[in-house]
Amino acid sequence: MLIALALDAMIGWPDSVYLRIGHPVTWLGRLIDLGDRDLNREDASSLSRRTAGAICACLTIGVATSAGLIAAKLLPGGWIGSVLTGALAWPLVAAHSLNDHVAAVAKPLADGDLSGARRAVSMIVGRNPDLLDEAGIARAAAESLAENTSDGVIAPLFWGALFGLPGIAAYKAINTLDSMIGHRTPRHEAFGWAAARIDDVANLAPARMTGLMFALVSRRPLIALRTIWRDARFHRSPNAGWPEAAFAGALDIRLSGPRAYADRVANEPWLNGDAPDPQARDLLHGLALYRRMLAALAVVMAAIAVLSGHHDPHSGEPPDCAASRPSITHCAGHTRLADETQGS
Repeated sequence: MLIALALDAMIGWPDSVYLRIGHPVTWLGRLIDLGDRDLNREDASSLSRRTAGAICACLTIGVATSAGLIAAKLLPGGWIGSVLTGALAWPLVAAHSLNDHVAAVAKPLADGDLSGARRAVSMIVGRNPDLLDEAGIARAAAESLAENTSDGVIAPLFWGALFGLPGIAAYKAINTLDSMIGHRTPRHEAFGWAAARIDDVANLAPARMTGLMFALVSRRPLIALRTIWRDARFHRSPNAGWPEAAFAGALDIRLSGPRAYADRVANEPWLNGDAPDPQARDLLHGLALYRRMLAALAVVMAAIAVLSGHHDPHSGEPPDCAASRPSITHCAGHTRLADETQGS
C-alpha cells in the first residue's frame, strides 16, 4: 500500500487517464446509479426499499471484491507482485486530489476572493455556498479535509493493508455507496440505510486512527487529544467526529455547528466550541497539518515494510516461499466529497 500512497501523492490520477478510461469510483458510480434507478421504487414501502437498498449494496460490494480477488489471483509473487498491487491500488487512494480540492478553496480565500472560494468549496461540500462568509467557507473546507482524510486516504490504506486488493476495492465500493445513496433524503432515507450502516462499521477503526494521527503530528497534541475525548461523541456521525475534533483542537478553531443546505438548516453541536471561527490562514495551517500527517504515515509504512522483510501477509507462507507462487476511496477529484450522509 506504500506504493499506492506514493504514486497518488506524487501524481494523483492524471486528467489524461481519466478522460481515456475514467476512474474506478466512476465505474462503481454507474453500477450504483443502475441499482438506484431500477431497485429504488418510490411507491414501495419503507421496508421494501431498505431491502432493495441492502441488495444493491451487497451486489456492488460483491462486484468490487470479486474484481480485487481476480486481480490478486492473476498477479505474480515477489516484489513484482507488490509493485503491481500498489499500482492497481493507486487510484483508490485520494490523498493528492483531496489536497488539490482544499487548496483550491484556500488560495482564493487567502486572497480575499470570496466568490472564487465559494465556487471551489461547492465542489467538495453540499452546503449552500451563497450563504457562506470567510469563516463558513474555511469551516466547510476544514471539515471536509479532516473527514475525507479518513474516508479517502486512511481507510482505503487500512483495509488494503489488512486484505490486499479485495479489501481496498470492497472499501471503495462501501464508501462510494454511502456518498451516493447514504443520504437522509426522501429518496434515499430507506434505500440508503444499509449503505450508511455498512460505511459506519467500515470506518470505525480508520476514523479513530485518523484523529489520533492528526493529534500526534500537530503542534498541540495534548489539546487535540483532549478535544477528541471531550467532543467527538457529540458529532452527528459515529466516526467523523474523531478527525474533525482533532483538527479543531490542533488548529485552535471551532468546527461543526449550524450549517445551511439547499433544502434545510442543520443545527449541529460545536466541536471545540470555545475556540474562534476558522479563517483563511487556519485552512492553510490545516493543509500543512494534513501534509505533515501524510509524510509521517509514509515513514511509518516504510518502516513496517522494512521490518517485515517484504513478506506478503496474504500469501500464508514464510518469506522464502512467498515468491514461488502468486499473491494478492473516493475519487475525490471527480466526485463530490462526502459531506452529509446518514452516517456522517
